[in-house]
Amino acid sequence: MAKPQVGIQLYSVRDLCEKDYLGTIRQIAGIGYRNVELAGYYGVSARELKAALADAGLNAPSAHIGLNLSEPIADQVKRQLEYAQELGLKRYIVPYYPLGDNPTEDDVAKMAAVLEEAAAIVIEGGLKFGYHNHAFEFKKVNGTPAIDLLLQRVSPELLFAEFDLGWVKVGGEDPAAYVKKYAGRVPVVHAKDFKEDGTDTEIGRGSVDWDSALAACEETGVEYIIIEQERYDVSSLESAKLNYAWFKERGWI
Repeated sequence: MAKPQVGIQLYSVRDLCEKDYLGTIRQIAGIGYRNVELAGYYGVSARELKAALADAGLNAPSAHIGLNLSEPIADQVKRQLEYAQELGLKRYIVPYYPLGDNPTEDDVAKMAAVLEEAAAIVIEGGLKFGYHNHAFEFKKVNGTPAIDLLLQRVSPELLFAEFDLGWVKVGGEDPAAYVKKYAGRVPVVHAKDFKEDGTDTEIGRGSVDWDSALAACEETGVEYIIIEQERYDVSSLESAKLNYAWFKERGWI
């Protein structure tokens, strides 16, 4: 299969986005990136953001859009969906759900119900709906990782998995194995690396086996590999450059 396209999650440069969102978009394009995943809009209208992305030559196929469990799910999802539709997004991805470190089957069932409610609205609006994991979703519930129980409960037609390969590793599982296990249900993944002490680091400097993980992505038809880094030894922009260079040197860009 064709190699997935590489992009960057703009949460990786959130410190710059907070100061100058549209300027940061231009800087990311200047590095060479052609795909971005959004994480917040910083008060910019969908029309203005769409024009800025087009001017920079950037494709934004997906966005992380959080859920506020203290307000009705339908209301907030419809509001977010309207913006996403105007922007032209293809995928609406929930980046986090407060499942907790010791989840029960009831906890997973409640999470599944919330995601199903949101997914139905998003899909009716013409977008795909996904969930991005951290490590806690791999805590076992009666011997089975919570993420597996979730993906068993919610149909593939409603929910795809955006596996964060670094968090899969931190959660005690093999990233390549999970991509293969859910082949066809993983259109996009996050490339994140961690040092042995659990600190974020640039791709290739941590504990993830990238040879096997990326091979699995290519083999199973993953469409996008989205780089994400949350903490840095250098600046956020320098990390973005280093991660871009890592993929470019290996022929992925």
